[in-house]
Amino acid sequence: MRLRHRSPVHGLDRRALGPAGVLAQSVSSAAPAAAMATVPAIVASTAGPGTLWSFAVATAVALLIGSCIAQFTRRMAVAGSLYSLTAQGLGPAGAFTCGVALLVGYAVLVMAALTGAAIYLDALVARLGIAPPGSRAVLVAATCLLAVLATAGVLVRVRLSARVVLLTEAASISVMTVVFLVLLASPAPGTVGTVPDAGLTGVAAGVLPALGAFIGFEAATALGVEARRPFRTVPRVVLWTAGAAGVLYLFAAWTQVSRAAGPGVPAPVLDLVTGERWLAVLLDVGIATSFAACALATLNALVRVVFSMARDRIVPRALGATHPVLRTPWVAAAVALPVVAAVPGLLLAAGLPGQRVLAELLTVATAGYLVAYLLVCVAAPLFLRRIGELTRWPVVATAVVAPVLLTVLAAFVAQAWGGAVPLVIGSCALGGLVWFVALRRLRPERLAAIGAYDETTRDDVLVAP
Repeated sequence: MRLRHRSPVHGLDRRALGPAGVLAQSVSSAAPAAAMATVPAIVASTAGPGTLWSFAVATAVALLIGSCIAQFTRRMAVAGSLYSLTAQGLGPAGAFTCGVALLVGYAVLVMAALTGAAIYLDALVARLGIAPPGSRAVLVAATCLLAVLATAGVLVRVRLSARVVLLTEAASISVMTVVFLVLLASPAPGTVGTVPDAGLTGVAAGVLPALGAFIGFEAATALGVEARRPFRTVPRVVLWTAGAAGVLYLFAAWTQVSRAAGPGVPAPVLDLVTGERWLAVLLDVGIATSFAACALATLNALVRVVFSMARDRIVPRALGATHPVLRTPWVAAAVALPVVAAVPGLLLAAGLPGQRVLAELLTVATAGYLVAYLLVCVAAPLFLRRIGELTRWPVVATAVVAPVLLTVLAAFVAQAWGGAVPLVIGSCALGGLVWFVALRRLRPERLAAIGAYDETTRDDVLVAP
């Protein structure tokens, strides 16, 4: 068998990124600092005293998803994240569906992260007395400025981008940890609200929002081409991120639950620090920073999925171009910028409440991620069987996690039914279907070739004289 002269995903900065940079990609995309501050109270509203159990179950589910992803990433390095991985198990149709779901998930999560960062920057500005709270001008300006900065971060060399993301998210997690430790050391204010113990039903209902806190933990798979020793680093990072995020969420949930006397609903952490102005300022900084890091990391993953689709020729080939010096997908980033900035900017400029925009964008993004996770988990044992390496554990993991994800998806659709979110999700699904049918009729050879990944080249094994 002849070795290729160059990899199908040539142009990226191959083998340039160390383990810390790869870890920063997944951790920042999951935005644990922001989730620590916001998700426990949402989970507690349905799970009540079973909040910790909901997070424990969600952590176990995330680890099972990570183990399915690891079956691929131990054997191949990709730039297209779960889209390129799913192709090896489910073929073109499954990969295309996963690709559309990832485009929705990644793009809308970037929009949500920009919105979240803008909301908490606006709160910080108001808390410091610079401008009134909820200023439309501040929200829109912050969203657009952050989008430009995130795109600039994507365009620079991947090592520099990873360092920025690592420092930013490390700082935000440190800030949040300090806030929660201070809360633990202070006396509990008493029960904020009470709900009856919902038992197993409440715990199960709480798993849906708890699992939403983990979305993005797989983002390191988009840096497989650029990671050093990808077959070792990427699977470890994905699993470590799921586990570490689970520990942080359990700590945050326990802190807030312990601050409620009796079987109460813990207050959002922002309510708990109302009397401490310096803690509130610190909290605003930590959450805004975490959302900003999430926007940069997720945009990194988004442009690499678009880049991979361009190399597979199911989107215009020009989107697969890389900068000759920086070695980043600059055309895909340039195309993504106006989209991810315009949607939240226009919604905020129209006067919609920032928290509502954030919640609905996160809902749409979560739907895309859940579909992608389901498909990659189903694809894992099929991929291993195709290459003759199927063992018992991947089958067990898929048999456990696939029904759970299907149930969560059904609950998710039922919960979101009746608002604008189902219309957005339905429109995206319809657009993807039309796109698939057009390709199948007009360019079937392109669909058949989906799934490009990094391959060994002659320069990797031969030394020039």
